[in-house]
Amino acid sequence: MLYWAVVCLIVAIVAGVLGFGGIAGTAAGIAKVLFFIFLVLLVISLVANAVRGKGPKL
Repeated sequence: MLYWAVVCLIVAIVAGVLGFGGIAGTAAGIAKVLFFIFLVLLVISLVANAVRGKGPKL
């Protein structure tokens, strides 16, 4: 999911440089939403592993 957030961010940057403001805004919004979903899922995963007593794999 983080990969797709980065891809949308790159699309937004390229579209912004080329002057496509609407597409850039939409892609940036999608990237922001995907990034926050990634953060929520990361926190849930960390809490679930802590409750089960498993440490992070190194």
